[in-house]
Amino acid sequence: MPVQRPLQLAIAYGATLCVFLAIDALWLAVLMKPVYAAALGPLLAESPRWAPAVLFYLLYVAGLLVFAILPGLRARRGRTAAALGALLGLLAYGTYDLSNYATLRDWPLGLTAIDMAWGAVLSAVSATAGYLSASRLGR
Repeated sequence: MPVQRPLQLAIAYGATLCVFLAIDALWLAVLMKPVYAAALGPLLAESPRWAPAVLFYLLYVAGLLVFAILPGLRARRGRTAAALGALLGLLAYGTYDLSNYATLRDWPLGLTAIDMAWGAVLSAVSATAGYLSASRLGR
């Protein structure tokens, strides 16, 4: 399957971004909001800083496209995209959380574990969505 087609890449990126944003919004705003509030208290901003948040999502999804979805498309295996997405999520979220745990006095170890697992799951699911959308277009 030729994966260099710009429309195929745009569809993969868009689908991945939509899935990532929708699931992460639910996670952050509903499921984890009280956990973050209890664990981080006064460190939390009243409202998000939108510019860096948008930049993170745009860049991270590009990373999923390059490091998980494209290899999955080349291999013609959704499992490859999912596994590489999970690995990227574990590494990226681990970089953030383990650095915080190493350098911030009151950063909770439990939050580190939850975030790393979440990064792996969210990235695997999102990469799979991007893979599926692109592979269907490539038929």
